[in-house]
Amino acid sequence: MKDNRYFQMVYLLLQKGHMTAPELAEHFEVSVRTIYRDIDILSLAGIPVYATQGKGGGIFIQENFVLNKSLLSEEEQKQILMALQGIRIIEEGDTSALLSKLSSVFQKQNTDWFEFDFSSWTKSGARKEVFHLLQSAIFKNKKVMFHYYNGKGECIQRIVEPLKLVFKSYDWYLYGYCCIRNDYRFFKFTRIRNLEMTDDGYTRNIPNEIFTRAEKFEMEMIQVTLLFDKSMSVQVYEKFDDEVTKNKDGSLLVETFMPNNELLFSYILSCGDKVEVIAPQSIRNIIFERVKKIQEKYRT
Repeated sequence: MKDNRYFQMVYLLLQKGHMTAPELAEHFEVSVRTIYRDIDILSLAGIPVYATQGKGGGIFIQENFVLNKSLLSEEEQKQILMALQGIRIIEEGDTSALLSKLSSVFQKQNTDWFEFDFSSWTKSGARKEVFHLLQSAIFKNKKVMFHYYNGKGECIQRIVEPLKLVFKSYDWYLYGYCCIRNDYRFFKFTRIRNLEMTDDGYTRNIPNEIFTRAEKFEMEMIQVTLLFDKSMSVQVYEKFDDEVTKNKDGSLLVETFMPNNELLFSYILSCGDKVEVIAPQSIRNIIFERVKKIQEKYRT
């Protein structure tokens, strides 16, 4: 996306009266979906861009339009700039020109309020490349192919129609239609390897309410009671917040629901001797057996 494409689009629409989305897509050498996304962004910025269907339809802008900053309150002006700054983080600077011009129109200092980094403090930014390749595939309606490691550690090649990029519970996921399983699936970024965008297109609609469309996407949860050493206070409050009760000796009692799967056991074991599972007994038994196996590996 070119920095000044938004304003070029406004100028074209004012000059020609209206244009179709394919005409604009061809002019700017982008996809039709990108044009409709641009329309949404321009509407967000207070520019009256409309799209109509049928004969004589297309995309047009209100005649004799002039951006009047007085139509927006101080708070609305700030919200527009903040929203576009957030978009710029994802688009890697593509909205810089638009931000600069709107900041000038609104007479506001263009202060960055948002910073986003796909990498952790200790890992590389590999997820950033995955994100942008998948983003490109979604905009171009192209299938992707990759090797995927499931929860059992099995590596399976997948061909997927990418539909949405989702951030949930500390991680990025691809939501798409798996051509191998013939069903919708979530794919965790960190388990994707050898990602490629293919030349095969698709026309599947983007679903709404993806987390409520089927129960099979929900993890089975279990209620647990955990007792943490006081030295874990920072980590405990960051993770559990208002589910924490502080005891007189400084220890921390947590009653919460957690996934009844490997995520729970991995978390508890990662805390070492700084946590004890109080309940349920079934989880205590599993942790006990796993600790025994670990001890056996380190016996001399």
